[in-house]
Amino acid sequence: MKGKVLIIDDEEKLRSLLGRLLKLEGYIITETGNLKAARIALSNDEPDVILCDVKLPDGNGVDFVSEIKQNHSFAEIILLTAYGNIPDGIQAMKNGAFDYITKGDDNNKLIPLLANAMEKVALQKRVQQLESLVGKKYSFDSILGQSKPIQAAIALARKVAATDTTVLLLGETGTGKEVFAQSIHNAGARCRKSFIALNCSTFTKNLLESELFGHKAGAFTGAIKDKKGLMEEANGGTLFLDEIGEMPLDLQSKLLRVLENGEFIKVGDTKSTKVNVRIIAATNRNLQEQVSKAEFREDLFYRLNVFTIELPPLRERKEDITLLADYYVRLFSAKTNKKIKSISKDAIKLLEAHTWKGNIRELRNVIERAVILENTEQLSTNALPYDIQHHILASENAFDLSLVEKKHIQSVLNYTKGNKTETARLLNIGLTTLYRKMEEYGISK
Repeated sequence: MKGKVLIIDDEEKLRSLLGRLLKLEGYIITETGNLKAARIALSNDEPDVILCDVKLPDGNGVDFVSEIKQNHSFAEIILLTAYGNIPDGIQAMKNGAFDYITKGDDNNKLIPLLANAMEKVALQKRVQQLESLVGKKYSFDSILGQSKPIQAAIALARKVAATDTTVLLLGETGTGKEVFAQSIHNAGARCRKSFIALNCSTFTKNLLESELFGHKAGAFTGAIKDKKGLMEEANGGTLFLDEIGEMPLDLQSKLLRVLENGEFIKVGDTKSTKVNVRIIAATNRNLQEQVSKAEFREDLFYRLNVFTIELPPLRERKEDITLLADYYVRLFSAKTNKKIKSISKDAIKLLEAHTWKGNIRELRNVIERAVILENTEQLSTNALPYDIQHHILASENAFDLSLVEKKHIQSVLNYTKGNKTETARLLNIGLTTLYRKMEEYGISK
């Protein structure tokens, strides 16, 4: 079916004829002869397009357009009139009608016009769906973790999201600073405007200045036309400046001017550009230490440090590792069409013992790799990287013969790519012995 159409017309024969015609085109049709019946039909169902006569027994179709748009924002309305006049047509479009056509004279236009209206409705619904998905992906509810440190950080972020305050996110690489920044933006009044992220460490000074503040044509070699910077692109929304500690000192002064006065000067320009931008900055550096070394402006630090949120490293929230690992197993199992349903207790033990210098980003990468390697329905220790397995072996008891033997068998199996006969030969043991030891140690490969 192509979509739902509500026809409102008091001329029964015309209404029925139009209904039959549109049914042949594949549309689902509802018919009413007045506005009272139309309101009941609208309360029972949500049509995509409404074909409405202008003159009805209990009201005017032009005025009804505004009422429909207030309660059914996605619905498109095509007004039909026996006596077209310009003032009615203009008012209909102002009220939000998709189009205004004359009965009889414009019959050949109706089918393609209806198709265009349906296409617009479908696009609007798709945009809402995508916005909903983005909002769900970057929301506080999507931040996984029940530990006290992460819950404390989320609580602070929720409070500041309702304000326009500048926020400074502190934390090691991979702790989720951009996810927090996006979530703060999505939960605030600027959520309908742009969220733009810039990593200050990925550009040279000149490129960073142009990227951030824009430039005028002729400002430097290669600047053949005016360019908006990200500061201007984010006007009305949020600009997330990651690795703010890497920003050169002279650019820091330009950023300070934005925070104080809401204005800046583009490269090669002589006049100021005004913006209304919320700044969320992040760093894994100690900015106070940089201030003491004259590597970061003290006045900018105090402007950024209005509201600080520290994101805990993964090693300080180990009770969240199982929750995060389970989530990534399900995510990557779906992406790789695997049927991995759980993680073994030994694998969880290994993950919890690891130091996670790369934090959540490192855990995500480890699980993605492990899912690709795993061939059973449970993620085992064998699928984890060597350094994670080796660390637990050394830390528990490097002199435990069974652990050493298990590790050695696994290494040889990896070398032979799972060839058991060749593995038994290299280990100088019988094939039956190899199978027995694999079962004893829980080696699946």
